[in-house]
Amino acid sequence: MRQEEIQSIKQRFGIIGNSPKLNYAIHVAAQVAPTEMNVLIMGESGTGKESFSKIIHSLSPRKHGQFIAINCGAIPEGTIDSELFGHEKGAFTDAREARKGFFEVTDGGTIFLDEIGEMPLGTQSRLLRVLENGEFIRVGSNKVQKTNVRVVAATNVDLLEAVEQKKFREDLYFRLSTVPITVPGLRERGNDILLLFRKFATDFAEQYRVKPIKLDSDAAQILANYRFPGNIRQLKNLTQQMSLLEMEQEIDAETLNKYIPSETTSRPPALLSNAAGSNGQDQSFSERDLLYKILFDMRKDVTELKKLVFELLSSGNYGNVISDHQDLFNGINEESVDTALQKVDRLLPSDTSVNTSSTFQEENVIEITDLDDVGNTHDIQHEEENDSLSLEEQEKELIIKALKKNKNKRKYAARDLGISERTLYRKIKQYEIEKQK
Repeated sequence: MRQEEIQSIKQRFGIIGNSPKLNYAIHVAAQVAPTEMNVLIMGESGTGKESFSKIIHSLSPRKHGQFIAINCGAIPEGTIDSELFGHEKGAFTDAREARKGFFEVTDGGTIFLDEIGEMPLGTQSRLLRVLENGEFIRVGSNKVQKTNVRVVAATNVDLLEAVEQKKFREDLYFRLSTVPITVPGLRERGNDILLLFRKFATDFAEQYRVKPIKLDSDAAQILANYRFPGNIRQLKNLTQQMSLLEMEQEIDAETLNKYIPSETTSRPPALLSNAAGSNGQDQSFSERDLLYKILFDMRKDVTELKKLVFELLSSGNYGNVISDHQDLFNGINEESVDTALQKVDRLLPSDTSVNTSSTFQEENVIEITDLDDVGNTHDIQHEEENDSLSLEEQEKELIIKALKKNKNKRKYAARDLGISERTLYRKIKQYEIEKQK
């Protein structure tokens, strides 16, 4: 699709921005629109997923049919079947007359099912039947009815994870995701943030009959680097607040910071945070958390070296053993370890500083004075088990903190931890970590 066509779609549907990810999502929506394929739109809350469902409907042969947008998460579980598929008179309490559901009313049109991940399992089974053969049954009836409806679904949760947790039907997932479209988060759209800000500022200036606010260079940089967990909706609200409350037309960095939550003020997740609560304890990651993790990793390396020393002394075949474990020796020497530990001592807060170097050496160095002593490996094995347990506990604790901080968004939790999302998912299963509240 040519850039002119994409630009025309943007103007028609009021989409602001030029980022490559946004343009690609529009391109996919326009390409799939003329077909009858089901579409799954994925993206965080507030990214504008409903706009893409309207693009698909308006550019399809069904454009003259009805379009209905339904938020599955906003309908109570007890009534969602009735809302979608209708009910007969007397089907349940207060069902005083028969009622058509959305799938019956929208015959020949398009239904947009937002937050499809919140749909109950029973309703998922009914929806699957509609997708497979266009059939549904009203609540309280045994008569099969036909409908010709195109379903466009959207979700802000990981449906594959929901499938693995038995909260979402696998067959329904593959039915819905014939063509997936990923709507990028605002933080992924670069300069689009400032374009949207100017658009919102102009709109609110007209609404409140004031001059549009604008950002100085420092404030613009802060806004462009902010993570925007609420995406476009959050940016719009922020712009509206400043347009209404600020008397000065130009917004500087100090003024902008009053409207941006202090715990997440930049695009990269804040792994090292000095902000503390009223009780002196930081709920997010602290320097101490990270430095302790470094120390535990170093302890593990030293434990491996101790085992290797024992193997050398026992076998006498020094050359082969060193060759097999060359990676443990590369870059590890007394000077580098001492230097690292000195840096750790300097970085730790003065009120909680520990003599890391001496503690590290006392707990991990074995003094072998006689070759006969190397036959007893009980102490090494026992310490290795304790180290392993301690490392696992620390790792689990760090993962839980990352999940809490990022509201169970694995993508950003993995980024905070410096690991891949796949590795994080494996660790969550390994430690049997539940969703954090």
